[in-house]
Amino acid sequence: MGPTQKPNVCRRLSRRALGFFSRDAGVVQRTNLGILRALVCQESTKFKNVWTTHSKSPIAYERGRIYFDNYRCCVSSVASEPRKLYEMPKCSKSEKIEDALLWECPVGEMLPNPSDYKSSLIALTAHNWLLRISAATGEVLEKIYLASYCKFRYLSWDTPQEVIAVKSAQNKGSALARQAGIQQSVLLYLAVFRVLPFSLIGILEINKKIFGNVTDATLSHGILIVMYSSGLVRLYSFEAITEQFMQQELDLGCACRWGGTTGTVGEAPFGIPCNIKITDTPPLLFEVSSLENAFQIGGHPWHYIITPNKKKQRGVFHICALKDNSLAKNGIQEMECCSLESDWIYFHPDASGRIIHVGPNQVKVLKLSEIENNSAQHQISEDFVILANREKNKNENLPTVTASGRVVKKSFNLLDDDPEQETFKIVDYEDELDLLSVVAVTQIDAEGKAHLDFHCNEYGTLLKSIPLVESWDVTYSHEVYFDRDLVLHIEQKPSRVFSCYVYQMNISHNSERIQDKSYHSCYLHYLVRMIRFYLNQVRYYTFLR
Repeated sequence: MGPTQKPNVCRRLSRRALGFFSRDAGVVQRTNLGILRALVCQESTKFKNVWTTHSKSPIAYERGRIYFDNYRCCVSSVASEPRKLYEMPKCSKSEKIEDALLWECPVGEMLPNPSDYKSSLIALTAHNWLLRISAATGEVLEKIYLASYCKFRYLSWDTPQEVIAVKSAQNKGSALARQAGIQQSVLLYLAVFRVLPFSLIGILEINKKIFGNVTDATLSHGILIVMYSSGLVRLYSFEAITEQFMQQELDLGCACRWGGTTGTVGEAPFGIPCNIKITDTPPLLFEVSSLENAFQIGGHPWHYIITPNKKKQRGVFHICALKDNSLAKNGIQEMECCSLESDWIYFHPDASGRIIHVGPNQVKVLKLSEIENNSAQHQISEDFVILANREKNKNENLPTVTASGRVVKKSFNLLDDDPEQETFKIVDYEDELDLLSVVAVTQIDAEGKAHLDFHCNEYGTLLKSIPLVESWDVTYSHEVYFDRDLVLHIEQKPSRVFSCYVYQMNISHNSERIQDKSYHSCYLHYLVRMIRFYLNQVRYYTFLR
């Protein structure tokens, strides 16, 4: 028997309409995403630049929403042409939003209000207010005043969609205190909350007397990660720290007496006292030294990636087992390249345990597997490689004629990220369509041209290439997002000028096909609109089940 032919898009949609799939929402969701992937990658599909705008403030993108003016203005990119969803009232500089996270409804949670099942923006303002804002209307739904004893500046997920960490700016002390030689013991603070309904876990201080000269600290998946200028990285259990050193449990909105002052927790001017103060060195979970504190954990079973803590080792990556620090077989990965910008490596975000290693002219996807007859040790091997489209010989032999008439050939070795050769700049993963997106740039004459390629995440096969119409200056900062049927390019130019280019999927057919198959053509356009609508609604109904 030959290979089973995959059903075409129209047949799959018809089968769905007739109820041939399970009633389980996940099956329907995967079916729709499979249909959308087929439409995105088919030859007749184009991506058209439908909107371009410029701004003097940073531009951010999250799940079909484009944010301008420090998150004050929100534009939906889902419609055929981007349209404004809302614009919050103008505010003073002290009230502007400094950082934000998009919160979406968790599965299986019963929430107190129907509005809680809709997406919200968790925002941190310059004057230490934590806000929950409706992602659809911009209405402020909840407000929490953090504190006056430090300046909170950064938001991050500890546990995605469940626990957030709010980090303060580092306390370097006043200029007068430094001149007087007064040492500041508290380096920074971390405020930790469960989201929706908001509940406080606690505010932790990172103290110099306990941790030493810390350069940074953060929370990730219940682990406190502390970093030092020497390259040392230390990991501690945040749960163990909370159980051992929490001075008093605090509840938002409840009266509290602290340090001789009485107030309501989370309301101004009282705020939230620092209730987790470490008085002794907590148990150490793990310690490693890495160049520039570069440290990642992932894989199956757990492994970590570091660069040996020596400048000459830059670009060399060691992949080791977390349980015993043993180096995996072929665990030293070094890309043989000569370039101005160094290559980078990270665990694949698809949770497959694979590793992505990106250089200027190649993308390696590596897999971690057990060694045959030795299940205790693991090895690194290539799953597939994506190569840049380049000339085979990168050496240019340029003849020179001397004064005596003698011809001399000089050999020049071009850099691997030479702008006149196709160079990889961005590699990302679209989890819903299971596609790797790769941005490749080539300098043509005076300007750079970029294209976005879609590769099969399983085999690395090139499925689609989309040219970007705007020029690409390699000296500027760039971000490219591929989200279902949308491509968005954000560019930062000198003098803080930001540009945003929005591309949307467009299925085109030649006149002969439309004449012969007008029903098929109209049906595909209708299908694209219906899939867009369905994919934007399915999460909400899934969570209500």
